[in-house]
Amino acid sequence: MNPEATPIPTLSSAQVAELDRLVASRFALSVEWLMDAAGWQAARHCRGNTAVLCGRGSNGGDGLAAARHLHRWGRLHSVAAVDRGAFRGAAAMMATALEAAGVEIEDRPRLDGSTEILDAIFGTGLNRPPEGRTAEWIDAINRSATRVLAVDLPSGLEADNGHALHPTVRADLTITLGLPKAGLLMGDGPGLAGEVWLADIGIPPQAYAMVGVTMPARLFAVHDQVQLAGARP
Repeated sequence: MNPEATPIPTLSSAQVAELDRLVASRFALSVEWLMDAAGWQAARHCRGNTAVLCGRGSNGGDGLAAARHLHRWGRLHSVAAVDRGAFRGAAAMMATALEAAGVEIEDRPRLDGSTEILDAIFGTGLNRPPEGRTAEWIDAINRSATRVLAVDLPSGLEADNGHALHPTVRADLTITLGLPKAGLLMGDGPGLAGEVWLADIGIPPQAYAMVGVTMPARLFAVHDQVQLAGARP
């Protein structure tokens, strides 16, 4: 499919939150299932020895799921979480499953020796500048000479308007879940997201309709990932 031939709608952070609620309450799809699908899709783009950096929320849970798949495939270098004890719900289950597979969740990034970094620190809920450890981790990512991939959107980028808070991850590739977040396509987004790929994680078209979005027919009918934009300028 040629994304330029069919208009691709975007999602706001409020629509993402409502989709998460609807998928579980109306369509009986567990948050854990969607989180695992998100992690699997993100991991598929990681070609080498990948260091995964996870925040406290659901974006961090996606990173933990990705780390488990990378471990299965022999492509996990390390995984670190800003606060292992802060995980709740589905993210806590992803952490438990990763540790059950024999992977240690470290408390600081270990980037030396990695060939790629997967950024899963912040997702669509960020509304203030990163600070403390999260800011330090983002700075470490940006100082590295390693290929950087972001889950859903680069950490530090505001999902609704594309404003880059300080600091914001500069990604080479972003795997955005379901439909693109508006901030990837406006403001600072295009310059920070790199290549943008849409990844199908199983959200029903009816759920999108219930938040006012029309899912393009057959968007994922042939391929479960579709490139939305080329390399950043």
